[in-house]
Amino acid sequence: MTSDDWLADTRASYDTVAVSYADQLRDAIAGDPYLRAALAVFADQVRAAGGGPVADVGCGPGHVTAHLQGLGVDAFGIDLSPGMIDVARRARPDLRFEVGSMTDLPLRDASVAGLLAWWSLIHIPDDEVPTVLAHFHRVLRPGGPLQLGFHVGDTSRVKTEGYGGHPMAVHVHRRRPDEVAAWLRDAGFEIEAHWLCGPDEQVPQALLFARRPA
Repeated sequence: MTSDDWLADTRASYDTVAVSYADQLRDAIAGDPYLRAALAVFADQVRAAGGGPVADVGCGPGHVTAHLQGLGVDAFGIDLSPGMIDVARRARPDLRFEVGSMTDLPLRDASVAGLLAWWSLIHIPDDEVPTVLAHFHRVLRPGGPLQLGFHVGDTSRVKTEGYGGHPMAVHVHRRRPDEVAAWLRDAGFEIEAHWLCGPDEQVPQALLFARRPA
């Protein structure tokens, strides 16, 4: 499968489920103290690094972007799906949301003070991850924090239905934290912390805290 194929499938899938996805995830952060804590740490890191604009890459319907804004962070969202961006803009017309792909991130070099990608790298094939992380490193200011969230595991599958039974055709890749950490180091990042959430669940979640060296 070419990059155009999986990108097109991912875009179309999330366009299809955008409204139902937003409905299901509306209270996800409010209901999870660990996610709230991770975002609070990220906001503190951004302020400690001098502040500035922060990119929420793979922002979906914008709920994380909005939460960061509520923490006093100048956050904006980027997502591959125009449908998701439409939902985000309707919910928060006061915030900045743009259509764009993390495989060709439409941001200037060293233009953001922090970057967050929560459960969006899960759709990127292994051979494309170095390109994505190189973009993350490029657009981050020296000293800027990076936070990644992803499913933990060693398997990949094609999700064919989701979020209210809508048809989808999107690859979902589960990865080991040490594997993702190694990719980050290869891209020039320093790893600062690793959180494992729900270790007894069928699919645990991981959060990696990294930084572009100053």
